[in-house]
Amino acid sequence: MSAWLAHPFEVPFVKRTFVLATLLLAASCCFVRASIDAQSAAPAAAGAQPPRRPGIVAYPDRPKAPQEVLDRGKALFSVNCAFCHGSDAGGGEVGPNLWRSSVVLNDQEGELIAPIVHGARADKGMPKISLEDAQIKEVAAWLHSIHVASRTDPNAEKINIVTGDAKAGQAYFQKTCARCHSVTGDLAGLATRFPDPKRLQQTWLMPGGSTRSVAGVAPAEGLHIPATTATVTLASGEKVEGRLVALDDFMVAVEQKDSTYRTFSRDGETPKVEVHDPLAPHRELLPKYTDKDIHDLTAYLVTIQ
Repeated sequence: MSAWLAHPFEVPFVKRTFVLATLLLAASCCFVRASIDAQSAAPAAAGAQPPRRPGIVAYPDRPKAPQEVLDRGKALFSVNCAFCHGSDAGGGEVGPNLWRSSVVLNDQEGELIAPIVHGARADKGMPKISLEDAQIKEVAAWLHSIHVASRTDPNAEKINIVTGDAKAGQAYFQKTCARCHSVTGDLAGLATRFPDPKRLQQTWLMPGGSTRSVAGVAPAEGLHIPATTATVTLASGEKVEGRLVALDDFMVAVEQKDSTYRTFSRDGETPKVEVHDPLAPHRELLPKYTDKDIHDLTAYLVTIQ
C-alpha cells in the first residue's frame, strides 16, 4: 500500500469517499490536522451532497468520561480549587475564569494542567496543590465536560449583558479589530442585523461558530464566513487551489472553482499543503480575551446601527 500512497490519485466522488473512509480507519491513531464535518464522514451514495467546509469549534468537544470520573473530578475541584476559581470554575475573587483559559482549552487529559498544579506558577500566585496526576486527570475531565451552554444562569435570557464601557470597547476595537474590520464597511449596521446583544456577542466571539448554542443563543444564521482554502503543490510543481474539504496525515481534498474535487494521497510533506484559514485570527484571540474585553467590545458593537 505504501507504494500506492506515494502518488497522488484522483477518483470519482463515490469511490473517493470509500477510499477516504478506509484511510481514516487505518489512521485512527494519527493526529488529524483539520476536522471534517460529521456528515461528510458518512458513506456517500449516488447523488449525495459533497462534504461541507470543515467546522471550527472554539470550545472543543471531547469524549465524555464515565460519570464516576466526573463526580470525583468535581469533588476534587470543589475541595482544592473552588476557593480561588469559583465553584463552577468561572472565576473567583482570586483565581481567573478557567472557561476561556488557554491552558484548559488546549489541554487534553490534564497534561497541561498538571505542571501548574504541581507548582510551575507558584511565583505568579498559583500555589502548589497536593494532587496526584491521576486526580488531576479527573479534574481535567470534569473541566472539559462543562459545556458552554451550561456555564450561565438558567435565566440567561433575562440577563442584560451590555454592562461594559463602550468607549473602552471602541479603543479595543481600533487596536485589535480595525485591521480587518470596519464599522462603515463589513460591520455597518451590525446592531440592526443582530438586535439581540447575546446573539451579537456570540457572533463576534465565534464567527465560524459551533453548531451548538451558547447561553441559549443559536449561532448566527446567514452570516458570510469565508471558506478555508488550501494550495496543494505537487512534486511536478503544479499547484492546485480550492476550498479545503479534508486534510489529515494521509490525504488532502479540495474543491476547485469549477466545483470539481481533487484528492491526493500524502507521504510526509509531499505534496506540500498550505492552508489559508480566514478565521485563524479569531481563534487565536479567543483565549486572550479578558471578561472586561468582551463586555467592553460588546457594549461598543451594540452602538453600530
